[in-house]
Formats: sequence, C-alpha cells, structure tokens
Amino acid sequence: MTTAGIIGTGFAILLFVLAVFLGLTSRWAYKTWPKLNIEETIYHLTAPIEGTGGGIIEGFLLCGIAWNRLGVGTFIRNQTTDDPFIEENYADPAKTAMEFPEKKRNLVYIFLESMENTFTDFEHGGGFENNYIPELTELAQENEDFSGSEENLNGGLVFNETSYTIAGMLAQSSGLPLKVTLDSAFLTNKGRFNWMDTQEHFYQNATVLGDILEDQGYQQEIIMGSDGAFGGRELYYTEHGHFGILDYYYCLDKGLIPEGYYHFWGFEDLMLFQVAKARLQELSASGQPFNLTMLTVDTHFEDGYKCDLCRDDFGDDQYANAIACSSRQVAELVHWIQEQDFYENTTIILCGDHTTMDTDFCNPVDPAYTRKTYCTVINPAVEPADPGRRREYSTLDLFPTTLAAMGVTIEGDRLGLGTNLFSGQDTLVEQLGFEEMQERLSHKSDFMDKLANIQVTEELMDQVQ
Repeated sequence: MTTAGIIGTGFAILLFVLAVFLGLTSRWAYKTWPKLNIEETIYHLTAPIEGTGGGIIEGFLLCGIAWNRLGVGTFIRNQTTDDPFIEENYADPAKTAMEFPEKKRNLVYIFLESMENTFTDFEHGGGFENNYIPELTELAQENEDFSGSEENLNGGLVFNETSYTIAGMLAQSSGLPLKVTLDSAFLTNKGRFNWMDTQEHFYQNATVLGDILEDQGYQQEIIMGSDGAFGGRELYYTEHGHFGILDYYYCLDKGLIPEGYYHFWGFEDLMLFQVAKARLQELSASGQPFNLTMLTVDTHFEDGYKCDLCRDDFGDDQYANAIACSSRQVAELVHWIQEQDFYENTTIILCGDHTTMDTDFCNPVDPAYTRKTYCTVINPAVEPADPGRRREYSTLDLFPTTLAAMGVTIEGDRLGLGTNLFSGQDTLVEQLGFEEMQERLSHKSDFMDKLANIQVTEELMDQVQ
C-alpha cells in the first residue's frame, strides 16, 4: 500500500470510529460483553442481524463502547500496516498432498456454543469449585484432548479474530482467522465494514474442510437451531462443500420440527439432537461417507436457555443449569452414536466455538487463569506421536487435526495456520507464544483480502445506500 493510500485509509477509518464511538459509553457494552474487542464489535455491527436474539444489537446501539477499552487506537494502526505473517505461515490445502484411507471415515463435528474447559472444577483444571460439565469432563479424559500425561483438561486458545461463532467455525474448518477487510471504499456507506451478507462468496479463494471432503465424495449437512443466514453461516457452508443447511426454517418447512415451534433462537438443543439422530440414521444407511456438523445454542449468552430437560442443580443460576444440561445432552448423544453400527468407522469431534461472552458467569474465575474452549476427539483413527505431551494450541489447529483423526495423511502435518496435533510438529502457538501470535494476526493482511475477494461494485453500493 502506498503512503498516500495508508494515510487515506487510516483517515477514513478514524472518521468512522469517531462517528460511531465518540460520545458513547463503555458501561453497558462491557457489562454485556466483558471480553469484547474491536474486531468482533465491527463484525456484529455490520453482519446481517437475522437470528440475533434478546435485543442485543438494539441494546448496543442505545449505548456504546469507549475508545480505550476497545483498543481502537491500536486497531487503526494495525489496519494501515500489512503484515505478511499469515501468508508466510499459511500451508495451502490446495497445494498440500493428502491421502485418505481406502475406507473413508465418517465425521460428526459438534460446535458447542461457548463451551469452555473453565466450566469444570479445580481438580480437573477448571476455574470453579463446582464441576458444571462432569459428563464432558469424563468424555475428555476417556478420549483425546491433547493433555498428554496430565489430568487437567486441555483445549484450544481463542484469538480475537476467532472469538465469535462464525469466526470460530471458520477457524476450526479452515485454519484461518476471520479478518475483516478495511479499505476506503468500504467506508463510503455509513462506515460499513463487512459485506459478507451482500456477497455471492465467502472466502472464495480458500480451500477448507468442506471442499476437501466434497472432493472425496462425502455427503455433508449442518444442523443449527437458528437462521442459517445469520453471520454468513449458510453462505460459507454452501460455498464450501455444498452442505445441506438444516436450519430453523428448513426444519420447520420439512416438518422436522412441529408447526409453529419456536424456542430461544429457533429450536433448542433438545430438538437439535432429535433431528441429528434421524439424519445420522439416514446418512449412515446410504453407504456413502458423511460429515454431519452441528451447532448447539442453549449455552449462548446471556444466561443461556433452560429447556424441559434442565434441572435446578445450581439454584437460580440459569447459566450454570444450562451448561450442566448441555453437558448431559451432548454426552447422551455421543453415547447413542457409540451404540450405532456406523460408529466403528466414525470420528466425533466436540469443540467449543469460542469462550463464553456471558456477562458475569466467569467473574469468580482467577484473572490469571487461561481460558480455553472445551475440545475432545472421540474414536480417532490415529494416536498422538508423543502420547505424554501436553499440547499448546489454538482452535486454528483443529483443521488439520480433524482430517488426521479421520485417518488422512497430510504432507508436512500443517494446513492453513494449523498444525496436526497428532503429529510431533510444533504449533505456531508453541513456536511463538499466544501473545506474539495474537499481535501478528491483528495487523492488516493483504493475503487475507485476496482470499476473501470481497467485491464492491457500483450496483452494490447503490443497493446498500
């Protein structure tokens, strides 16, 4: 970028930030989103709002965010300076040799909304006296969570650019952060920063898990209890792998849920897992390998959703009860799958999409505690190269790790910015440390702009005026 371009872009960004944020206060925003950062704020302000529950956006617009708490100054500086870090460390799946086993393995991938290792007790490496997720704790200990010889649960670190649902889903299936393009052309329409809802493509030039499995003949579906359009999820999964999108409206239209049924954001996890069981039986009967992805919702902030299966084990703490209920339901689904004939050739991955954004649930947790997503791999086709080694990794590493768990041999054991955790290769976090990697990811990336290939046309500009 030329000096003039840098100055122009920086000035345009500055004007936008001033227009949006000056005169606003941080009290409400930080009560609602204690770990809020500027990248996530911009994404949620500009993404389509269908499926957003609880008046979140409306509440945000009535209050605001302070300059210093969000790190706006640093954000502006980073967006005017290209950093080749991502390009230099990117292992392009389109150029990486991969060998699938002769008998392809099925995949069940469950994104667990806001699920953290933090929710277990001190004894198991959590942040609380109570263990809110005993069933998930047991699953992690019985299966592979990359904790090595240690008893404490292990999970994935979360970068700012992977800290909300669609970003977490992208990270785990592509090894890439969700970087929002900032350019002066994007600031001509009331400071709008993200155009995914107006695009025909979502990271068109990236090769991701769905693309790879589609090329191998997999049936692919994703089930979610909300509107698939929210956050660009439907666009991403149809673009990369032609997934069947079983969202709230699809399930309603096809009679998979009762007419008029609506709970929380659409349908709750109780219904999600009923739909999933039916789909797993049909997919497994076809004789074709399948990838069934799910996204839970009951543990979404604020305070989660109390379904008919929830108990009051933790009194009037609704979020704790919702978390505990989710743990029981997920474990029940896993145990059901393990009883099915197709399980022998099926790998199950459970991973939190990001750490929780609930207002105050983690307030009692020691500020020095390192919060990570919950993650475990069940019935993998391989064992870790060093079974006693506890890995330090981010959710970006789940991309190659998923394929390796399915028995796929990956040249170099790296895809995207991720490293196969079953291998002996160091992750980028192990090489650089979390803080340095976060700093490098925070900068503008021309490489990511090329992968995203956002199209801003005159017709589009007229459309969104």
